[in-house]
Amino acid sequence: MPIKVEIISPEKVLVSRDVDMVVMPGEEGDIAAMPEHAPMMLLLRGGIVTLYDGETPKERYFVGGGFADMTPTRCTILADEAVPATEISIDEATARLEELTEAWGAADKTDVARLEGLMAKIQSVQAEIDAGSGNHP
Repeated sequence: MPIKVEIISPEKVLVSRDVDMVVMPGEEGDIAAMPEHAPMMLLLRGGIVTLYDGETPKERYFVGGGFADMTPTRCTILADEAVPATEISIDEATARLEELTEAWGAADKTDVARLEGLMAKIQSVQAEIDAGSGNHP
């Protein structure tokens, strides 16, 4: 019995199909959605969403955060940004990482909220680079 997965970015619906399992990057660690999973909503960090047919990973998507809504029959991922891992531009992501690193260096170190926001963006872009390079768990 499959589960219906949808990955939705602000621009479009990237995926809408049945799979056997979805593994996604939760804020507190990776989590798998499978048929009959208890209902749950969770925050996502930047990382890779992997879609499985049987025990075989078939598709990978980078998400730059967002949240997921899981039910026993469906998993809807509303991503801040999402792109197939095969379409990641390492050069563009590296340039963004350099800009964020410079912003971190120039930031007021007493502005904790700004530092936390920058760190989340840095970690997300690093996850994107890792995903595009094939460096993923």
